[in-house]
Amino acid sequence: MTQDDSALQQRHARRVLLLIAGIPVVMMLAATVLWWTVEAGYLNVVDRFGTANHGALVTPPRSVSEIVFRHEGAAEVLWRDLPVKWRLVVVQRGDTCDTVCQNQLYQTRQIHAALGKDFNRIGRVLLGDAPPGGVVLADSDPTQSKQRMLAGWLAREHQGLTSLTLPAAILDELVPEVSASPMQWYVVDPAGWVMMRMSDDLHYKDVISDLRFLLKHSGA
Repeated sequence: MTQDDSALQQRHARRVLLLIAGIPVVMMLAATVLWWTVEAGYLNVVDRFGTANHGALVTPPRSVSEIVFRHEGAAEVLWRDLPVKWRLVVVQRGDTCDTVCQNQLYQTRQIHAALGKDFNRIGRVLLGDAPPGGVVLADSDPTQSKQRMLAGWLAREHQGLTSLTLPAAILDELVPEVSASPMQWYVVDPAGWVMMRMSDDLHYKDVISDLRFLLKHSGA
């Protein structure tokens, strides 16, 4: 091999190394440009490329991080005081947990269990405007002296669920869609953002598909 051939090979090797080293830089610059165009409003990713989600995105998402809740109707708690997880949130209003409320609790319990290895990355919350101890189940007989209370039913059938309450006016501001249509529940991300609504009409497999997608693309 001549000296010229050796020098040529060395230059070629340097170009290859520079190209390999430059790929991450190019990707970072491209990601920065994409973020800037989205942030500046020049590109709407959802409208341009579409989404695969079946649930409805809450736009803009709503933060619950600084809201003061009542836990089990008693102690004050902030959302950030809870373990960091994705949360499936069922909303319950008034002093009766009706069939919609009960069905959503059952549905979210089954979906949670179906997530298998991701079970511990998700928690469930019942968010209401009245403490569970003062809420009755809709199928209770009002003529009976001892009606079925929500708190006891949750303890038996929905272990691990967290019960939080808010004043009715704050609850309406946080989840206004439920006032118009109660047949939906919410997904809150680990950072405390209400970011998706799930209709009761969705097939459970579609809901699980959405949740698996969120879990796959998040670090929490």
